[in-house]
Amino acid sequence: MNEDKVLNLLGLAQRAGKLSSGDFIVEKAMKKKTPKLVLLAGDCAANNEKKYIQLAEAYHIPLRKVGSKETLGTAIGKEVRVVVAVEDDGFAKALLKEIDQ
Repeated sequence: MNEDKVLNLLGLAQRAGKLSSGDFIVEKAMKKKTPKLVLLAGDCAANNEKKYIQLAEAYHIPLRKVGSKETLGTAIGKEVRVVVAVEDDGFAKALLKEIDQ
């Protein structure tokens, strides 16, 4: 995985208005099945990780672990972020391609 490329794509998606981030907002979005991809910080708390994995499985949303809370936040121009939801097919596919290679 090319982490720089992934973080750059996240920044583009944020500027295009295709991301939501933050615990409560992403959880709500997942229950509405709007995200095409959910990205979780690699250093998030175990209970958070478990919650998002269960939600992703229940609602059939791909979930990947990427970077740290700091790098996720910095990539989208915000404070520390534990979870980010990508709500655009194109960005989701491009990110999955980068992450899964």
